[in-house]
Amino acid sequence: MFEFKLEVRGYELDSFGHVNNAVYLNYFEQARWEILKQKNLFDYFRENKLFLVVTETHIRYSHEAKLFEELFIQTEIKREAPYLVFYHKLFNKETNIKLCSAEVKTLLTDDSRLPYDIPDFFLI
Repeated sequence: MFEFKLEVRGYELDSFGHVNNAVYLNYFEQARWEILKQKNLFDYFRENKLFLVVTETHIRYSHEAKLFEELFIQTEIKREAPYLVFYHKLFNKETNIKLCSAEVKTLLTDDSRLPYDIPDFFLI
């Protein structure tokens, strides 16, 4: 399980004063980048000319987030061949209320955009 912390910024708010629904996708994407960074996968991608491509996203909104709230995302990664699936849950740090969850399917491809097997070390 991976965890990523963040704080709501002013420019992420909509006219109702809470985080715009599309911003949650950015939060989850940043969490995935942090996971790749922690696992040192960027060099592996570059050396093997690989790309991790989002193919499908299912998202469920449960509660709004507001300005300056501290949040955290918990992410589990599972291989569901041929996909690498990220299961994200976003929580308010103070209340521990779940704000949103998402299932993001990704496909590892080579530079010809052909699917590439997901190495075991991606899941460790």
